[in-house]
Amino acid sequence: VFSIVVFGSIVNEGYVNRMDELEEHCIFNRNHNACNYGITVGVLAFLSCLLYLALDAYFPQISSVKDRKKAVLSDIGVSAFWAFLWFVGFCFLTNQWQASKPADNPLNEGGDAARAAITFSFFSIFTWVGQAFLAYQRFQLGADSALFSQDYMDPSQDSGMPYAPYTNEEDATDAVGTYQQPPPADAFDTETQGYQTQNY
Repeated sequence: VFSIVVFGSIVNEGYVNRMDELEEHCIFNRNHNACNYGITVGVLAFLSCLLYLALDAYFPQISSVKDRKKAVLSDIGVSAFWAFLWFVGFCFLTNQWQASKPADNPLNEGGDAARAAITFSFFSIFTWVGQAFLAYQRFQLGADSALFSQDYMDPSQDSGMPYAPYTNEEDATDAVGTYQQPPPADAFDTETQGYQTQNY
């Protein structure tokens, strides 16, 4: 929203001319570079916001850990970069506005638009710094959780595993009490069970 105000103000009312000339000049000290900078940064910042808004909507569908990490790191870098560009823009526009001569704009046209562009350039610095800080917090949160974890831990290696590990037969026969003793040989003797054999 701030970027729209900045480039919209400059495009609509950022160019004025004297009464004795037809060509319009930038309201910021007749320096076309100042107007071009404000318009360019404003438009590109607006497009960048749309791009990262779409990325935020798509972010939960990114399954790759590396891609998620790259997306958050790029958000940090781009936000810090735009904060710097808005700081430069604020200083540049303010300097050129102070250097403007009243004779270049005798009717004081576009003064409100110029001040709005400077003011919202200043607000944009803190907006992008805040965005970079929130992206950094998101990165920290992801680094502390499983969001960016690339290490797979085998559940059987967990020390808190509730089941005993598997042992092979040689180990099991050596351990005392692992298997029950076989039943005695006369356990199935038909005489002791009360059965009698008949001869025919």
